[in-house]
Amino acid sequence: MLSGHAGEILGGFTTTLLLTACAFPLALVLGCVVAICRISPVRPLRVAGRLYVDLVRNSPLLLIAVLIIFGLPDAGVLIPLFWCLVLALGVYFAAYVCETIRSGVRAVDRGQVEAARAIGLPFRRVVLDVLLPQAFRAMVQPLGTILINVALGSALGAAVGVDELTLETRSFNLETAEPILAFAVAACGYLVINLAVSGVVRLIERKVRVLR
Repeated sequence: MLSGHAGEILGGFTTTLLLTACAFPLALVLGCVVAICRISPVRPLRVAGRLYVDLVRNSPLLLIAVLIIFGLPDAGVLIPLFWCLVLALGVYFAAYVCETIRSGVRAVDRGQVEAARAIGLPFRRVVLDVLLPQAFRAMVQPLGTILINVALGSALGAAVGVDELTLETRSFNLETAEPILAFAVAACGYLVINLAVSGVVRLIERKVRVLR
């Protein structure tokens, strides 16, 4: 009976992969911007960055998704539901990326930052050439965890109508009344993603250790 729904479940798994592949880079870019604001010498930028992180981290992902899905049309912006969910995931997990980057930056020896400033490097060059490359070593594992959480968070699509893995397996359960089989398949799908991400993270960590 599962074979008759294999196409739909595989399609849902593919959609989950696409959601993750689109949302994580968005979270990474937005998180970098917010992190730069948080460590900026300009006080209004620091305040804005902190407000963003505090507001988003203290809000459920579903609330962020609902605000985007219903708020954008009210503002006259019409985009497909898939991209609304991508935007919600990116906005939400950017706050966690920001804090990961900020923690990584704190791990860099302050003397190197002062030395970079002493030779006249502007703040932008200090961040891009001194802080971020070294901070990346401390960020690999946390960023991998965030990537896994993005994949798991994409299951929210089942609540808003995006045909991802959880929604397809739920539809399979409704048609066959086999909840254990249905959600065991979904669990295996997420497990595959998590194991793949964990493997890539280990490889990157090993390479970073060699470069040290």
